[in-house]
Amino acid sequence: MARRERLSVLRAEIAACTLCASSLPLGPRPVVQFSRRSRVVLIGQAPGTKVHASGVPWDDASGDNLREWLQVTPSEFYDPDRFALVPMGFCYPGKKPGGDAPPRPECAPAWHQRILDQLPADALIVLLGQYAQRHYLGRAAKRTLTETVRAFPDYLPRFMPLPHPSWRSRLWMQKHPWFEAELLPALRQTTTTPCGGTAPTTRS
Repeated sequence: MARRERLSVLRAEIAACTLCASSLPLGPRPVVQFSRRSRVVLIGQAPGTKVHASGVPWDDASGDNLREWLQVTPSEFYDPDRFALVPMGFCYPGKKPGGDAPPRPECAPAWHQRILDQLPADALIVLLGQYAQRHYLGRAAKRTLTETVRAFPDYLPRFMPLPHPSWRSRLWMQKHPWFEAELLPALRQTTTTPCGGTAPTTRS
Protein backbone atom coordinates (compact mmCIF):
# COMPACT_ATOMS: atom_id res chain seq x y z
CA MET A 1 0.00 0.00 0.00
CA ALA A 2 1.34 3.44 -0.93
CA ARG A 3 2.56 5.58 1.95
CA ARG A 4 1.43 9.18 1.58
CA GLU A 5 3.79 11.87 2.82
CA ARG A 6 3.82 15.64 2.88
CA LEU A 7 5.56 16.59 -0.33
CA SER A 8 7.25 19.58 1.27
CA VAL A 9 8.84 17.28 3.84
CA LEU A 10 9.89 14.70 1.27
CA ARG A 11 11.41 17.34 -1.01
CA ALA A 12 13.27 18.87 1.94
CA GLU A 13 14.69 15.48 2.92
CA ILE A 14 15.85 14.86 -0.66
CA ALA A 15 17.44 18.30 -0.89
CA ALA A 16 19.35 17.64 2.35
CA CYS A 17 20.46 14.13 1.37
CA THR A 18 24.15 13.35 2.01
CA LEU A 19 24.07 9.54 1.62
CA CYS A 20 26.92 9.49 -0.88
CA ALA A 21 28.42 12.96 -0.32
CA SER A 22 31.93 11.59 0.23
CA SER A 23 31.85 10.04 -3.27
CA LEU A 24 30.59 13.11 -5.17
CA PRO A 25 33.38 15.22 -6.71
CA LEU A 26 31.21 18.36 -6.82
CA GLY A 27 29.26 17.63 -3.65
CA PRO A 28 25.54 16.90 -3.27
CA ARG A 29 22.97 18.78 -5.33
CA PRO A 30 19.93 16.54 -5.85
CA VAL A 31 17.97 17.38 -9.00
CA VAL A 32 14.43 15.98 -9.16
CA GLN A 33 10.87 17.09 -10.05
CA PHE A 34 7.49 15.57 -9.15
CA SER A 35 3.98 16.32 -7.93
CA ARG A 36 1.02 14.22 -6.82
CA ARG A 37 -0.46 14.54 -10.32
CA SER A 38 2.59 13.53 -12.37
CA ARG A 39 1.27 11.02 -14.91
CA VAL A 40 4.55 10.28 -16.70
CA VAL A 41 7.73 9.48 -14.76
CA LEU A 42 10.97 9.93 -16.70
CA ILE A 43 13.78 7.96 -15.08
CA GLY A 44 17.18 8.73 -16.54
CA GLN A 45 20.72 8.25 -15.30
CA ALA A 46 22.20 11.14 -13.31
CA PRO A 47 22.79 14.87 -13.80
CA GLY A 48 25.79 15.99 -15.83
CA THR A 49 27.93 18.98 -14.96
CA LYS A 50 25.62 21.45 -16.73
CA VAL A 51 22.56 20.22 -14.83
CA HIS A 52 24.55 20.22 -11.59
CA ALA A 53 25.44 23.87 -12.21
CA SER A 54 21.90 25.01 -13.09
CA GLY A 55 19.90 22.72 -10.80
CA VAL A 56 17.41 22.24 -13.67
CA PRO A 57 16.80 18.61 -14.70
CA TRP A 58 17.58 17.72 -18.33
CA ASP A 59 18.98 21.21 -18.94
CA ASP A 60 21.36 19.95 -21.61
CA ALA A 61 21.56 18.45 -25.11
CA SER A 62 20.14 15.14 -23.89
CA GLY A 63 17.13 17.04 -22.56
CA ASP A 64 16.67 18.71 -25.93
CA ASN A 65 16.63 15.29 -27.59
CA LEU A 66 14.18 13.95 -25.01
CA ARG A 67 11.79 16.87 -25.47
CA GLU A 68 11.99 16.30 -29.23
CA TRP A 69 11.08 12.62 -28.72
CA LEU A 70 8.13 13.65 -26.57
CA GLN A 71 7.19 16.59 -28.81
CA VAL A 72 6.67 18.88 -25.84
CA THR A 73 7.79 22.43 -25.12
CA PRO A 74 10.09 23.25 -22.20
CA SER A 75 7.15 24.75 -20.29
CA GLU A 76 5.20 21.51 -20.74
CA PHE A 77 8.22 19.39 -19.84
CA TYR A 78 8.87 21.32 -16.63
CA ASP A 79 5.25 21.13 -15.49
CA PRO A 80 5.42 18.58 -12.64
CA ASP A 81 1.72 17.83 -13.04
CA ARG A 82 2.66 16.26 -16.37
CA PHE A 83 6.16 14.90 -15.85
CA ALA A 84 8.05 13.62 -12.85
CA LEU A 85 11.81 13.79 -13.52
CA VAL A 86 13.46 11.22 -11.28
CA PRO A 87 16.97 10.07 -12.24
CA MET A 88 18.57 6.89 -10.94
CA GLY A 89 21.11 9.09 -9.19
CA PHE A 90 20.03 12.56 -8.09
CA CYS A 91 23.52 14.13 -8.06
CA TYR A 92 26.41 14.42 -10.50
CA PRO A 93 28.49 11.25 -9.97
CA GLY A 94 31.78 12.34 -11.55
CA LYS A 95 33.73 11.04 -14.50
CA LYS A 96 35.09 7.71 -15.61
CA PRO A 97 37.12 6.89 -18.74
CA GLY A 98 34.88 7.57 -21.72
CA GLY A 99 32.19 9.64 -20.01
CA ASP A 100 30.26 10.19 -16.80
CA ALA A 101 30.41 7.65 -14.00
CA PRO A 102 27.35 5.46 -13.34
CA PRO A 103 24.61 6.84 -11.09
CA ARG A 104 25.36 6.39 -7.42
CA PRO A 105 23.69 3.17 -6.18
CA GLU A 106 22.37 4.71 -2.96
CA CYS A 107 19.73 6.96 -4.54
CA ALA A 108 17.14 4.65 -6.05
CA PRO A 109 16.72 2.37 -3.01
CA ALA A 110 16.50 5.36 -0.68
CA TRP A 111 14.12 7.60 -2.61
CA HIS A 112 12.39 6.12 -5.63
CA GLN A 113 9.63 4.18 -3.93
CA ARG A 114 8.89 7.05 -1.57
CA ILE A 115 8.42 9.32 -4.60
CA LEU A 116 6.39 6.80 -6.60
CA ASP A 117 4.09 6.29 -3.62
CA GLN A 118 3.02 9.94 -3.96
CA LEU A 119 2.15 9.70 -7.67
CA PRO A 120 -0.92 8.30 -9.44
CA ALA A 121 -0.90 4.50 -9.30
CA ASP A 122 -1.28 4.28 -13.08
CA ALA A 123 1.54 6.68 -13.94
CA LEU A 124 3.65 5.52 -16.89
CA ILE A 125 7.32 4.98 -15.96
CA VAL A 126 9.66 5.70 -18.88
CA LEU A 127 13.00 3.93 -18.40
CA LEU A 128 15.73 5.90 -20.16
CA GLY A 129 18.82 3.75 -20.51
CA GLN A 130 20.27 0.57 -19.13
CA TYR A 131 20.57 1.60 -15.47
CA ALA A 132 16.85 2.37 -15.11
CA GLN A 133 15.90 -0.74 -17.09
CA ARG A 134 18.06 -3.05 -15.01
CA HIS A 135 16.66 -1.63 -11.79
CA TYR A 136 12.98 -1.71 -12.72
CA LEU A 137 12.72 -4.62 -15.16
CA GLY A 138 15.23 -6.98 -13.58
CA ARG A 139 15.04 -10.41 -15.20
CA ALA A 140 12.24 -9.21 -17.49
CA ALA A 141 14.79 -7.13 -19.41
CA LYS A 142 16.09 -8.66 -22.62
CA ARG A 143 19.69 -9.56 -23.39
CA THR A 144 20.54 -6.10 -24.76
CA LEU A 145 19.12 -2.60 -24.45
CA THR A 146 18.06 -2.68 -28.11
CA GLU A 147 16.12 -5.91 -27.60
CA THR A 148 14.46 -4.49 -24.49
CA VAL A 149 13.41 -1.28 -26.25
CA ARG A 150 12.20 -3.21 -29.30
CA ALA A 151 9.93 -5.28 -27.01
CA PHE A 152 8.36 -2.17 -25.46
CA PRO A 153 4.74 -3.44 -25.84
CA ASP A 154 5.62 -6.28 -23.45
CA TYR A 155 6.17 -3.80 -20.62
CA LEU A 156 3.13 -1.57 -21.09
CA PRO A 157 1.07 -0.11 -19.50
CA ARG A 158 3.38 0.37 -16.49
CA PHE A 159 6.80 0.74 -18.14
CA MET A 160 8.20 1.97 -21.44
CA PRO A 161 11.94 1.36 -22.07
CA LEU A 162 13.89 3.83 -24.22
CA PRO A 163 17.57 4.41 -24.94
CA HIS A 164 19.15 7.28 -23.10
CA PRO A 165 18.71 10.41 -25.29
CA SER A 166 22.41 11.26 -25.46
CA TRP A 167 24.18 12.20 -28.69
CA ARG A 168 24.86 8.50 -29.24
CA SER A 169 21.13 7.87 -29.63
CA ARG A 170 21.18 9.67 -33.00
CA LEU A 171 23.42 6.98 -34.45
CA TRP A 172 21.37 4.27 -32.76
CA MET A 173 18.14 5.64 -34.26
CA GLN A 174 19.64 5.51 -37.76
CA LYS A 175 20.25 1.79 -37.31
CA HIS A 176 16.80 1.13 -35.86
CA PRO A 177 14.13 3.06 -37.81
CA TRP A 178 11.33 1.22 -35.99
CA PHE A 179 12.08 3.38 -32.93
CA GLU A 180 10.86 6.54 -34.64
CA ALA A 181 8.14 4.79 -36.64
CA GLU A 182 6.59 2.69 -33.86
CA LEU A 183 7.79 3.56 -30.37
CA LEU A 184 7.82 7.36 -30.45
CA PRO A 185 4.18 7.63 -31.60
CA ALA A 186 3.18 5.35 -28.72
CA LEU A 187 5.20 7.46 -26.29
CA ARG A 188 3.70 10.71 -27.55
CA GLN A 189 0.19 9.48 -26.87
CA THR A 190 0.95 9.97 -23.19
CA THR A 191 1.72 13.67 -23.71
CA THR A 192 -1.12 14.83 -25.97
CA THR A 193 -3.56 15.63 -23.15
CA PRO A 194 -2.23 17.60 -20.18
CA CYS A 195 -3.03 15.95 -16.85
CA GLY A 196 -3.98 18.06 -13.90
CA GLY A 197 -4.76 21.24 -15.78
CA THR A 198 -2.29 23.97 -16.62
CA ALA A 199 -0.47 24.54 -13.37
CA PRO A 200 2.40 27.03 -13.48
CA THR A 201 5.83 25.60 -14.25
CA THR A 202 7.90 24.75 -11.18
CA ARG A 203 11.39 23.38 -10.88
CA SER A 204 12.96 21.52 -8.01
